[in-house]
Amino acid sequence: MNAGPALIMEGVCKRFNGLRALSSVDLQIEPGEIVVLLGANGAGKTTLMSIAAALSRPDSGTVWVDGVNMLKQPSRGQRRLGIATQQTGVYPTLSVRDNLRFFGELAGLRRGVLDRRLEEVADAFDLIDMLDRPTRLLSVGQARRLHTAMILLHPPPLLLLDEPTAGVDVATRARMLELVGNLAADGSAICYSSHYLMEVDQLEANVAIIHGGRIIARGSPEALISTHGQSAVELRFSGAPPSLSDIGFVQTSGTTMRVAIDHEPELDIAGILATLGASAKHLQGVKLIQPDLESVFRSLTEQQVLRRNHDELEVYGGLRS
Repeated sequence: MNAGPALIMEGVCKRFNGLRALSSVDLQIEPGEIVVLLGANGAGKTTLMSIAAALSRPDSGTVWVDGVNMLKQPSRGQRRLGIATQQTGVYPTLSVRDNLRFFGELAGLRRGVLDRRLEEVADAFDLIDMLDRPTRLLSVGQARRLHTAMILLHPPPLLLLDEPTAGVDVATRARMLELVGNLAADGSAICYSSHYLMEVDQLEANVAIIHGGRIIARGSPEALISTHGQSAVELRFSGAPPSLSDIGFVQTSGTTMRVAIDHEPELDIAGILATLGASAKHLQGVKLIQPDLESVFRSLTEQQVLRRNHDELEVYGGLRS
């Protein structure tokens, strides 16, 4: 058994039809660690997982899964991982129970263990009442739950879960997240892509923010908020906010003004109020806004967009000159 990281990606690049999908991606996941990939559609999450699973080959870079070089020994490495993609892979002619049993037998589970695990995952994915139903009669959401349950019957060292809770109800999502957490507690490394920020807290996961094919931030939510978060004071007026040009970064919307502040909110708020002068009589409310993972995600991705636009303008300006 490999004693090192379950997944190592170094300098991974990938283009499709000349368009960049991944650019110099470095990612490492330890046994027992859950890393949630956060990114908008098209950010590169699915491409990253496909390359990690050797379903797609990178243009450059290296990938190791549980000590196996996925570029040199993809078949051997694939036996050390499980992947639940956004496309379901179930057998429509078999029942739900037979799909689960067939996959469990392929994974090498013996009958007693297989029976127990089958019941556990069926319960976690709300499949108990449909175990004897032909899979072809399942809804799209039910088939997706079955697909993910099949992967989790016998978890390998690395699990790649691409938006596994998309389209499921709240109760099923809670059970699925509990199961994923238990798998990590038992030692599986999990790379989990999601649009739902609250799942990071529920999974007690670390985060990798991906944008434009690059991982632009990596760490625990607490570390990301501490490093990249920005507190703010929100001022609400009875009319249009006054012009305050000397107090730092200011955003206005309608009758509301938001002012970025540093690490001493009380002093900053007092200073802001002191600059209002006669406009203070129009002030109707003051609220301190503390940074959270959502605001950090928005800020980091917006910075990337602004930087790209600036670079494109410089290139365009250079061409014109």
